[in-house]
Amino acid sequence: MFSPLILIIGATLFFFGAAIGSFLNLVIYRTQTGEQWVRGRSKCESCSHQLSWFENIPIFSFILLRGKCRHCSAPLSISHVVVESMMGTLFLWWYAVGFLFFQLSQQPFTILQPLFWLLVGILLLIIVVFDYKYMLIPDSATIALLVLALIYRVSLVLAGIMRPQDFFWTIAGMVLSVAFFYSLWYFTKGKGFGFGDVKLMAPLALLMGWPSLWVGIFLSTIVGSVVGILMVVLGKAAFGKPIPFGPFLILGTVLSLIWGDALITFYVTLI
Repeated sequence: MFSPLILIIGATLFFFGAAIGSFLNLVIYRTQTGEQWVRGRSKCESCSHQLSWFENIPIFSFILLRGKCRHCSAPLSISHVVVESMMGTLFLWWYAVGFLFFQLSQQPFTILQPLFWLLVGILLLIIVVFDYKYMLIPDSATIALLVLALIYRVSLVLAGIMRPQDFFWTIAGMVLSVAFFYSLWYFTKGKGFGFGDVKLMAPLALLMGWPSLWVGIFLSTIVGSVVGILMVVLGKAAFGKPIPFGPFLILGTVLSLIWGDALITFYVTLI
């Protein structure tokens, strides 16, 4: 049974994560429209009316306003509350369940590892939303993820937690996986996925490591192909047209991080 303190901390973290999600919605929208996100208050995307403070409360404002602008009655994008809920859930998972995922006990990685994966989760969510809404993966998010993953891997090697040979194979796997996706993009002339997906593969390969990255690639390709075929059949997409493949790459990465080793062990036992 949860104590009141744990519930209060959990609720606070969820709301804090939702507030960050609300801010990320603003950054994503203004980045796409070319507006400056560091200045100016939030406004309705339809009538441009400046929103009051009670219209900016993450999740709750959407519910209280019944998903419509209070001034022009235009429907509000459901993506706002989805991103806020996902970010709040990420923070809540990080607090309630994430400690089972973070296994390093050597200082300072006891603190740095959870913070690293929290930042990774935020960046991955930004990429998913951006690619889904605008069919575009921002280079800034990809570069930030790449630098973060590279620093983390090098730090593990310097601390003696990761073997140099494993780091070498991870780098080799990154180069091979990027080359593989680049060849697919080049020979298909960008049909199926965009060049942003090719660049995204670099930090994702670093995150997964060797040999789990091949599990992530396999799973993302299978899921992406199945969903793509279903979208064509249902008339939601045209054959030969690119789809937002970044979310599938990220889904494959998450599945690989959680079950990659187990799936590889299972496959080895079959052969």
